[in-house]
Amino acid sequence: RSLAGDDAASSLPRIQFVDGVDETVVPEVSMTRSATSQRDGKFFTGTATFWFPRADALDHDIQVDSLIAGMKLCDAEGCMVTQDVRAEFRRGNPAGITAVVLLTNPDEWSRFMRFMGRYSE
Repeated sequence: RSLAGDDAASSLPRIQFVDGVDETVVPEVSMTRSATSQRDGKFFTGTATFWFPRADALDHDIQVDSLIAGMKLCDAEGCMVTQDVRAEFRRGNPAGITAVVLLTNPDEWSRFMRFMGRYSE
């Protein structure tokens, strides 16, 4: 996971599984936060789980430059990246993609919430 800036960051929030290809499927997102989470960051754990039914990234022909190596959440502040991505198949056909973003401190939680606020607009 990375919270670093990205040269390709634009003001429009976007999600990408393949570099340069924006995902158009709107995900279902569920969030959890540890009951022991404290505002000072001690013992803080949170997750955001994304489900993309019939994700665009699964429709592309598989080529070296189109392999899914992770999920990028990019906006004007930069990109957050996770490699915790799984494709789900049903009866041999792509059903969707699940991706999990681990949020380990209050700053990451706040950054993620800002991204989601922009993405939902």
